[in-house]
Amino acid sequence: MLMKRVIPSLLYSDSGLYKTVKFGKKKYLGDVVNTVRLFNDLGADELIILDINATKNESGPNFELVESLASECFMPLTYGGGVSTVKDAEALLRLGVEKICVNSAVIDNPDLINRLADRFGSSTVVVSIDVKRSLLGRTRVLRFKDGSLLDLDLVSHVKKTASRGAGEILITDVDKEGTQTGFNLDLISKVSNAVNIPVIVNGGCRNFNDIVDAFDAGASAVSCGSNFVYSGPHNAVLINYLSDEEYRQLNGL
Repeated sequence: MLMKRVIPSLLYSDSGLYKTVKFGKKKYLGDVVNTVRLFNDLGADELIILDINATKNESGPNFELVESLASECFMPLTYGGGVSTVKDAEALLRLGVEKICVNSAVIDNPDLINRLADRFGSSTVVVSIDVKRSLLGRTRVLRFKDGSLLDLDLVSHVKKTASRGAGEILITDVDKEGTQTGFNLDLISKVSNAVNIPVIVNGGCRNFNDIVDAFDAGASAVSCGSNFVYSGPHNAVLINYLSDEEYRQLNGL
């Protein structure tokens, strides 16, 4: 039986970890290496770390950061941020990253998905797709690099992404990100039904019941930020993860 994956997602910026709300206001969380050690101890399934400055600054991947993380991370690590070439991906994989997450680069150059999959295998390629509602209420793909909304049909876009060789799609609802108001279940169902590859959903998780709902809506894996870095009504910073009981319940053990 395949176990249901629940993945903490961490945002790296300005030499530390931050949590954003709707990709906007940032709150400092702490040191990235210490946080990775805590998730090791808590037994997290996997870890996603996204350098949110790398793409916007066109600085490329932070190889020094990745080297320090990979030496401490005892779980599968997905890294994204500034990856725009096969050479970038090769260097990251050599440092110990298991999966490469690409976003803006494959919007501008979708053939990069094919090249990464051909060179390293689809299982290493995670394509991140951010979506946001327009002023007219349409769900649009957002280009993370500049925040622009693109005139792309979402279902067609995810299908083309899968057909090019992506191993997984990480779908983030920007309107939900950091709000802790629950997942967009309609979005999860629409994207999951469109492709035959795993869909990781992100944006809005507030508690264990939301994770259950996301899987019921069709998610292959669930990624959480706020829910695993905050605690209590005032969002005190406290790194946490599923309890043993929650993990067993989720997986029917």
